[in-house]
Amino acid sequence: MSEDDVFDPCGEVERDIGRGMFEEGMGPGSSMAHLYRGEIHRMKFWRERLDRTTNWAVTILAAISTWAFTGDTPHFVILIGMAMLTVFLVIEARRYRGYDLWRSRVRLLQENVFANALDPTTGVEDAAWRRELSEDYRRPKIKITFEEALAHRLRRVYLPLLTVLLVAWLVRITAFDGAARWPASAAVGAVPGVVVSGLVAAFFVGATAVACRPRTWKANGELRLTDVDVWSDVE
Repeated sequence: MSEDDVFDPCGEVERDIGRGMFEEGMGPGSSMAHLYRGEIHRMKFWRERLDRTTNWAVTILAAISTWAFTGDTPHFVILIGMAMLTVFLVIEARRYRGYDLWRSRVRLLQENVFANALDPTTGVEDAAWRRELSEDYRRPKIKITFEEALAHRLRRVYLPLLTVLLVAWLVRITAFDGAARWPASAAVGAVPGVVVSGLVAAFFVGATAVACRPRTWKANGELRLTDVDVWSDVE
């Protein structure tokens, strides 16, 4: 091999490889289009991971709710179901942070490349989007906190599921326990019913506070519950 054939990654020409991949005049088969398809695929994969966790949580909810009202099943199996749903919530919140990483890139491309290509009159949403995307590819960073991810999943899925189990537990310890009345009916082994009830109440107060407290949402998504619009509003 001659001296001229040696690849120098720090050379003037070599270090500029890729500089012109995302210039104007890009077509459907361009590098930008392939990059967008790749980010969509990764976002879809993480969305499916979220859905699988949710499906397991709903399955456990149905099984626990049925079992708790069968025969002499103790009421604390519902509390076990709450604990299991909480574990799934934590797992799903971690996955949601990963999902938001890919979704934020997709939204950055949609807002500043494809939206501008469809209607250039309004310009790009973020003038520094290329630099921001480049930095994110060099040093990927999670965009939202774990607490915000918990809030997202609580509001969308887990707070309603946990509320169903709470109602089932209340019915179980009041209407289906003839041997004792509340709070004695809520006892679990040597733990008094008052203590058990207090722990359950504290758990739901904390979950509701995390889900509903005012905050500035960092997740960069398309949908919000208050965003209602129709095509005909576009002028």
